[in-house]
Amino acid sequence: MPPELQISDSTRRKLKKRSQNLPQYMNFRKQIKELKEHYIPFLFLPTAKDPILTKRKEELERFHSKRKFIKRLQNPLTMFGIFIIFVIFSWAVFAPLIISQGFYEVTVADFSTLPNLPPTKDHIFGTTRLGMDVFARLVWGARPSLFYGSFIAFLSAFIGVFFGLLAGYHSGIVDNIIMRLVDIMMAFPSLILIVLIAVWSGGNEFIILISYGVLGFAGYTRMLRALVLSERNKTYVQAAKVAGASNLRILYKHILPNCLAPIIVSLSFSIGGVILGLAGLSFLGYGFENSADWGTDLNTAHTKIFSAPWAAIVPGFGVFIAVMGFMLVGDGLRDAMDPRLHNKN
Repeated sequence: MPPELQISDSTRRKLKKRSQNLPQYMNFRKQIKELKEHYIPFLFLPTAKDPILTKRKEELERFHSKRKFIKRLQNPLTMFGIFIIFVIFSWAVFAPLIISQGFYEVTVADFSTLPNLPPTKDHIFGTTRLGMDVFARLVWGARPSLFYGSFIAFLSAFIGVFFGLLAGYHSGIVDNIIMRLVDIMMAFPSLILIVLIAVWSGGNEFIILISYGVLGFAGYTRMLRALVLSERNKTYVQAAKVAGASNLRILYKHILPNCLAPIIVSLSFSIGGVILGLAGLSFLGYGFENSADWGTDLNTAHTKIFSAPWAAIVPGFGVFIAVMGFMLVGDGLRDAMDPRLHNKN
């Protein structure tokens, strides 16, 4: 081959690279050709907006907002609270895999084992006054604490949201009746009422749970009423009314989604508070029978607090760590969902 027709190595590499990029280049040209009808008005009309670019911008803004929300949650205390809740949830779900003792073994007195036995290899946290393993009771006790606490908190939130929406959106007699009922409910200490209901019902589990959930709706109602009052006169609500939307659609489709952040934060705090309240109820002797309950363990162990402190310290620590976990997560959610509580970056 003549020297003038020879191709250098660098030129050969460039040609090879261009041939590899040719499909991508052709694909790009095809996309430009398809989008030309969108770009022409975008270039020549000052008020025109490209629909594809607008959609991509909205998606990027949503993604950026989610990243900022997750970043705000990544503080040490909130992550520690999430870890605590994860551990308690794992105990509640996988208790049969974690503990060799079954549910029957930790709820029925075991007279074959020495009572108030100090920590040993077989019983790492000792035994209770009735000979039951303290650590097994701790793990199995996570299930009723987590389930009952979540059920009562969600029931209170559901009832409170319903009445709060009605009171905030419909002024007049409806608002007055609901808020006077809320004032009456908040005037009485709920724990004393629950004790009276437990005595009246003979310790019926279903009646106690429903009563506890109903008595806790007042705080949610007052909070949501204030939020609805601030939202109902905004532009988007007036636009929905002009469009012919019904009151039910306006409440649950437009107003409620803008009030969810404080409800979620309050729900996290409520679960921790309910777990503490149920433990106090069981400590007073009005807990659920035939259940591995941390409050019941405190009740049976407080008379031997000096001779067998492990039987009271371990369930007390379980109550403390569970409540602290939900409180830390609630505090982190409040900081993450309220942009006024953190500095703008």
